Amino acid sequence: MTDPRQWRFLPEIRERTVRLVQQHQGDHASQRAAISSIASKIGCTGETLRSWLRQSERDSGKRAGHTSDDRDRIKAQERENRWSVRTGSYARPTRSCAGQAHILLRRSSIAGSSDDRLY
Repeated sequence: MTDPRQWRFLPEIRERTVRLVQQHQGDHASQRAAISSIASKIGCTGETLRSWLRQSERDSGKRAGHTSDDRDRIKAQERENRWSVRTGSYARPTRSCAGQAHILLRRSSIAGSSDDRLY
């Protein structure tokens, strides 16, 4: 089994390939045809190239959605949150009654439903 990280393309190759699709889109019957043609030449799937193209459109503001910077920021925040929860280093809320005895209100199984006992 091969490592999936070996199949990742360099950002420069992604940018160049997206530019190729944008430049040669007029030479093909549709954007899908241009994507299929160029994807087969660089050795990726059409869906992969389509997702690169859509992300490039989001980054340039031509399409709605999260930009790459937004996605990176969100991932970093989620990573930090997971780390904080795992290590317990998140800020804990202060307790207004710290140091005071806690009184638990329990319902006795013998007593009637309206009889509450303090323990």
